[in-house]
Amino acid sequence: MEKKLKAAARLLEVMDTLREKCPWDREQTFESLRNNTIEETYELADAIADGNMDGIKEELGDLLLHVVFYSKLGEEQGKFNFADVADAECDKLIYRHPHVYSDIHADTPAEVMQNWEELKLRKKKRQGGILGGVPRSLPAMVKAFRVGEKAASSGFDWEQKEDVWAKVKEEIAEIEVEIAAGNHERTVDEIGDLFFALINMCRLYGIDPELALEKTNKKFISRFQHMEAEAGDRLFSQMTAEEMDALWRNAKKEEE
Repeated sequence: MEKKLKAAARLLEVMDTLREKCPWDREQTFESLRNNTIEETYELADAIADGNMDGIKEELGDLLLHVVFYSKLGEEQGKFNFADVADAECDKLIYRHPHVYSDIHADTPAEVMQNWEELKLRKKKRQGGILGGVPRSLPAMVKAFRVGEKAASSGFDWEQKEDVWAKVKEEIAEIEVEIAAGNHERTVDEIGDLFFALINMCRLYGIDPELALEKTNKKFISRFQHMEAEAGDRLFSQMTAEEMDALWRNAKKEEE
């Protein structure tokens, strides 16, 4: 613990020095750092998806720097400092874990999540209700997953996870109807509904849809690049469908 505290104190001291002596750091504001913070979060997500532990450590450090930086800005404005941020988070965690710090019982992760959402709603009394805490700027897939989680924590969910397949099939059928009718706007709506149903299917089966899709992205990129290498100077536009299909099958075999 002492080593951890020393490391945290060192980082805070480095931040103080940079804010005082570095021209770039002196100019930063909450607004100027926002996009960098988002980028660092995605870089951490990439490292996690790759299972790159060194990368995860590095990107966590970059995110921690942003926490310290924002805390320094808050301190300069007389609003809050790093200690306030850490203490507030500790208070929140203790309040939201009564099964650990009080006499409330929660024997499963699902019960913990339900208690968590109820406590958050009770304390903050958000105007948006249970779903009001989902950040507006989240990517659509992540937002859909969180919306499904929060709705499920209130009891609004399929009774059996297998029941979600009927919804998926229903949405596919509705897409086919709208495409046949040539109704573009309705097709867009129904495709969104299908995505939402599939993301909820992932949630029910314990699958992270973002990681699943990224795995497929990487697989497709790898196969496509293999096709390009095998094609050499030939352009795909100059090939027949059968020739491209043969390249694709070879790429799959190489992968296996």
